Amino acid sequence: MKFTQTAEPPIEKPLIIAAMQDMGNVGNIVIDFLNKSKNTSVFRRAESTELSYVLDKGGHIEIPKESWDYKYTQNIIIFGGGAGQPKTSEELHAICQDVINVAKKYSVKFIYTVGGFHTQRIIRDEPKTFVTTTSSDLSKQLENMGTSMTPAKSIITGFNGLILGYAMINDIYGIGLYGEIDEPSIPQYRTAKSVIKTLEKLTYQNFGSTSELDVMALEIDKKLRRGWKVD
Repeated sequence: MKFTQTAEPPIEKPLIIAAMQDMGNVGNIVIDFLNKSKNTSVFRRAESTELSYVLDKGGHIEIPKESWDYKYTQNIIIFGGGAGQPKTSEELHAICQDVINVAKKYSVKFIYTVGGFHTQRIIRDEPKTFVTTTSSDLSKQLENMGTSMTPAKSIITGFNGLILGYAMINDIYGIGLYGEIDEPSIPQYRTAKSVIKTLEKLTYQNFGSTSELDVMALEIDKKLRRGWKVD
């Protein structure tokens, strides 16, 4: 991985919200929405230096460029979004460690991550968001606030799970918000909306209207009714 600092944000003790593309695209939908809502500015970039595939553009080859940005606003650092996750374990761990390094540099106390929670329940219009944390005491506090905690033991893979482990071993509070999905291959805009609403409650932030997510969800519904198949 190559990490490049492009600016020095004037922030102190912000919270970090970090996630990448995952099941139902929940992680990147949420991150991209938050960046747009908060009108964030880039200050650091993580670029993949591992070549795991090439793009055939029809008669000529291009080298893919994969990168993820750190962006900031008044009291928040937002990382990730976009498309994909690192293709190798080495790069995945390097990114997680870099998020921790950034957190320590700016005296971050809380790292939030978001993603999808695959369930067998048929999801209608109001998917639930479940929460897990790196501290049993913190989990109890959130549960007392009426937060729905993850209902059973499970393994959380990829960046949106691993970053919680990195937070825990570095004595930073980590909170994961995972919205219900019943079809991992379809973009889940209603689930992303549920996650954002829960994130607002836990962070005491206002991320603005989510009406555009409602519109996108309806567009997916229309495509499915017309027989749309997702590869």
